[in-house]
Amino acid sequence: MMITRPFSRRAFLQHSTLCLAGLGAGRMLAADDSAKPLLRAGLMTDLHYADKQPAKKRFYREALGKLDEAVAHFNREKPALVIELGDFIDQADSVEKEIEWLKTMEQHYAQLSMPRHYVMGNHCVGTLTKEEFAQNTKAPGGHASFEQNGVTFLILDACFREDGTPYQRKNFSWQDANLPKSELAWLEGELAKATGPVVVMAHQRLDLDKAHAVRNAADVRALLEKSGKVLAVFQGHSHKNDYQQIAGIHYVTLVAMVEGTGAENNGYSMLEVMSDQSLRLTGFRRQTTRTLVHA
Repeated sequence: MMITRPFSRRAFLQHSTLCLAGLGAGRMLAADDSAKPLLRAGLMTDLHYADKQPAKKRFYREALGKLDEAVAHFNREKPALVIELGDFIDQADSVEKEIEWLKTMEQHYAQLSMPRHYVMGNHCVGTLTKEEFAQNTKAPGGHASFEQNGVTFLILDACFREDGTPYQRKNFSWQDANLPKSELAWLEGELAKATGPVVVMAHQRLDLDKAHAVRNAADVRALLEKSGKVLAVFQGHSHKNDYQQIAGIHYVTLVAMVEGTGAENNGYSMLEVMSDQSLRLTGFRRQTTRTLVHA
């Protein structure tokens, strides 16, 4: 189902307010439970696969089984696409070993029967370059934009130091994450071109969690807010379920798949973008389920 008319946040907000009339404050309910989604997208993040012993609560080898469970679920449910939000692998002590781990993960991820997408995480390029990551996956190697069923998806890449140098070969601190000026200009241009609702995918957080946030997150948020088209940002990195709403935009942090042992500690989700621009996130295992509409 394609959206043929320009997207209006003002009209959407008015519609959402009417739908919420009489409901308790702070409740997040879909405007129309019977509505069919414009599309469904599978989401997962922070698998950190590595052929090494567990460390604290991170069970690296179990990422393969957890990924297989998510892939099997998505192949049954058939969303339009699946996106992994970064830290697909963990860091190795050599380029050769990290590429081996990446190829192993890619073989499992490639079992999806629908298009798959990647967000660049800091661990993805702890040892590898972005080009090496892309050569061994179907990743674009950085930021990307695509449109599906009238919804524009923007994949951001904050794996840059403050001076604009891209992450690679252990040349960075994970807390020094930034969108360089060139990517900010690209983002502004893509937002201007979008004719329907926009959903943003990021690894490092763009909300108010300073410990795990992009350093120039305020600049990014200003562009998202100015466009009036962004419904939500989905992000990972801090490994926990979290949620904030800032200036009418949902910021949803997804749970990490690497944390905890056993299938019960897996976590992945199905996102539905509804025709009224409300969002339904159905979580599996440890992932929180959320139904989101702008107040």
